[in-house]
Order: sequence, then structure tokens, then C-alpha cells
Amino acid sequence: MLICAFTGFNSGLPLFVLLQMLPVWLTDKHLSIELIGAVTGVMLPYGLKFLWAPLLDRYFPSFLGRRRSWMLLSQVALLILLYIISLFDPLTQLGTVANIALLIAFFSATQDIVLDAYRREILSDHELGLGNTIHINAYRIAGLIPGGLSLYLAAIYPWETVFLWTALCMLAGIFMTLFLAKEPKINVQQSNQPFYQAFWIPLQEFFQRKGVIQAIGFLLFLFLYKFGDSFATTLQTKFIYDMGFSKEDIAIVVKSTALWSSILSGLAGGMIMLKLGINRALWLFGLVQMVTIGGFIWLSAFGHFDVITSAELWKLGVVIAAEYIGVGLGTAAFVAFMARESNPLYTATQLALFTSLSALPSKVLGILSGYVVGAVGYYQYFWFCLFLAIPGMLCLFWVAPLKQENNKTSSV
Repeated sequence: MLICAFTGFNSGLPLFVLLQMLPVWLTDKHLSIELIGAVTGVMLPYGLKFLWAPLLDRYFPSFLGRRRSWMLLSQVALLILLYIISLFDPLTQLGTVANIALLIAFFSATQDIVLDAYRREILSDHELGLGNTIHINAYRIAGLIPGGLSLYLAAIYPWETVFLWTALCMLAGIFMTLFLAKEPKINVQQSNQPFYQAFWIPLQEFFQRKGVIQAIGFLLFLFLYKFGDSFATTLQTKFIYDMGFSKEDIAIVVKSTALWSSILSGLAGGMIMLKLGINRALWLFGLVQMVTIGGFIWLSAFGHFDVITSAELWKLGVVIAAEYIGVGLGTAAFVAFMARESNPLYTATQLALFTSLSALPSKVLGILSGYVVGAVGYYQYFWFCLFLAIPGMLCLFWVAPLKQENNKTSSV
């Protein structure tokens, strides 16, 4: 289970650099909300990672094995890129900054493919709930670094120093890969078959196992379940900054509140799932994550705060706590659900497809988020996000009926 903590930390760190640290850096450099929203398009590899996941399942360097080799390569690349991006000025070299950010997203998504597959392969079926809960909580803890400590340091030190310090945190992942992780004992050999078979065979197995109609419903559900919640948090850090809160407020109040709310709710979610089962948890937690978007609607109704007092900090803390309770609960059930539906023989490809579909809507529409906010304002934007959460809840009637609980995972 210690490995699950490392996989979560390694997975979360580069993602939160792009989600939380990058927008504040760009805001400090005086880029417009429209440009910052457009730069979120670099997150697209997270939604397209299923396209190269079959390559990682079937073709791999031999020096550390199928999973650990790709882990090490992606982690070293991330360590280098997370520092290099700070050497360019976004105002005059935005194209270069965006391209480096795109590479960060690509290698981060590649690392996610391998870490998700690795975790599924080393955990037995009955360990999935606890293992995924530990992974998610460590993932949230990782967010405290680029979204908390790094922002606090940015108020004191140059951004280049802050990015260097943040990049060095990737050494934890390299340590795990070299000294803690053991290659899963699954008999898979490199193949000379065409690429299309590497992509098609895992999909064929999934559709045959589920049936075409049920498989389509399942994939549609993945596309929609966290749509509203993810879209609402795309510009969360920028929104808080625009409300009048400082980098120190974001680092201390927002990130500490988000951290503990998501950890406690994630642990609670794991225990509740043991009692209710995954299907019922998807209903309950999905409702919570939808309702908590209303907190942003309420906060945005106040408009920009000219003076930040303890009252404003309390309002912010309550909204963030509620949101990340919803995030923690919803993610705990969602990740367990996806892991349950994958076949260990094709873990990387199938889990990459599942997680890509869940990420794709917010990543594609996230490019437009800045323009939507610029056109209608934050208040109407968050109402829009709330309504986007409804279709995913309706899909639960199809894929996770309340009176039906499938506790079986595909066997090897």
C-alpha cells in the first residue's frame, strides 16, 4: 500500500503544476483571462492518452521491465521540463511556454497510464478500494506543493527558483521506481503485431465482455460523470485570484482546506463504499459533487473583494471545503468503478481509455473556459457548470442501478 501513496504523489504533482501553479504564474506575468483559458488546452493529452497507451502495454524498454521502464523515462522527462518552462517569458515567448507545458502534460499523462496499470496489477480485487483511496489522497497531497507551498514561495523568491524546487519533488517518483517498485509478475512479451491490433484487441475484449449496448452506456457515463465538477475547477485558482485573494491566501487557506477536505472525504468514501458498494456510492457521491458546485455560485455572487478580512477568508474556506469533499467522494467511487471494469491483461489500454474519456470534455471545453468567463462572468459560468453535472447523474440509471451491485472484476 506504500506504493499507492507514491503513485498518487507522482501522478498529482505535474498535473497540479499545470492546473494551479501555471495560471498564477501567467497571471503574475499579466496575461489576459482569455489567453490563460486558451493555455489550458495543453491539458489535452490527458484526454487523448488512450491513443498511445497500447504502445506502453506491448512495447517497452527492457532495462527495468514493462512498467518501471516507462515510469522512469516519464519521471526524468518531467523533472527536466518542470524547470525548463520557467526559463522563458510568457509575455514574449508564450508559444514556447505553451509547447513545453504541452510536453509536461504528455509525459504526465504517459506516467499516469503506467502508474494506473501498475497499481491495478499489484492490487488484488479486494484491495482496490483501499489502494485507490490511498492513491487519491496522496494525489491530493501532491497538489499542496504546486498549489500551496510553491505559491507561498513565489511571494518571496523568483519564479525560476520556485519551479526548480517544485521540479526536484519529482525525485520522489524516481526513488520509488528504482528502489521500491517491483515489476508485476504478469507474463507479457513484446509483440511484433501491427499497432492497430495493440489498440483493437483490448477494445474488442471490453465490448465482448460488456455487450455493445452496455459498453456504449458505460463509456458515455465516463464522459459525463465528472464533467460539471471538472469544468468548474478548470479556472478555480484564477477565479480565486480575481476575487481579490492573494497568493498567500491561496497557499495557506485554499490548499490546506482542500487538502484535508479531500483526504478525509476520500477516506470516508472508501469506508462508505465498503458498506454501500460502488454503485450506490456513485449515486450518493455524484449528488454531493454536483451540489457543491453551488458554493462557487454563491461566492462569485459577492463580486471582487476590495478588502480581504477574516470573514472573506471564512467564506472562501467553506466553499473550498465543500467542493473538495465532493471531489474526494466522487473521485473515490469513480476510480474504483473504472478499476473494477478493467481486465488485468489489458490494464494500461483499458484504464487509459476510461480515464481519458472522463478527462476529455473538460480538457477540450477548458480551452473555451476563459472566453466563456470573459463573456458572461464567473456567476453565470458556474451555473453552467452545475447544469453540466446533470447528464452524468442520469447515466447512472443505466450503468449503476441502485438495486444492482456488480462486485466482480474481470479475471485474467
